[in-house]
Amino acid sequence: MGNALGNLFGCHRYQVVMLGLDNSGKSTIVYRLKFEHYVQRSPTIGFNCEKFRVTSRLGKGKSFIVWDIGGQETIRPLWKTYLRQADVFDEARVEMANLMRFANLRDNVPVVLLANKQDLPEAKTGDAIRQLLAPDVGKRYLKVISCCAITGEGLDDFFPELSHIITEARSV
Repeated sequence: MGNALGNLFGCHRYQVVMLGLDNSGKSTIVYRLKFEHYVQRSPTIGFNCEKFRVTSRLGKGKSFIVWDIGGQETIRPLWKTYLRQADVFDEARVEMANLMRFANLRDNVPVVLLANKQDLPEAKTGDAIRQLLAPDVGKRYLKVISCCAITGEGLDDFFPELSHIITEARSV
């Protein structure tokens, strides 16, 4: 009912799961997107859940519920629990193949990887990461966005692009 009313009034709700290895910058990205500036955080133990409302120039709203799941090795077995209702998720290659085989992950769920820490000299480019991950993802949609959570580079158009990707995936 909530989604039906939201659609009637031009508001769409998207569920996003942020997964990645510990210290990969997931929480920093989430809070950069929410507050539009760098927020120093301690490592996530367990998970955080944040809600964003993004309004377009036409006044139509998009609501994002972002689950920021800790990346510690002891928490990784729980990742698949959060994926059941996700519209999109982001993760590191170490766990990519396992998650792609997870039976309850719908085929139309796109993979959007935020290649964070692009300010570091040893950072791999988005294109290099995409080539490395392509075999694990198979035919599933894969988008790699190069970014830096500290400076905000690459994150300016994240929510509009993400909502477009999710809308396309839902229509398939």
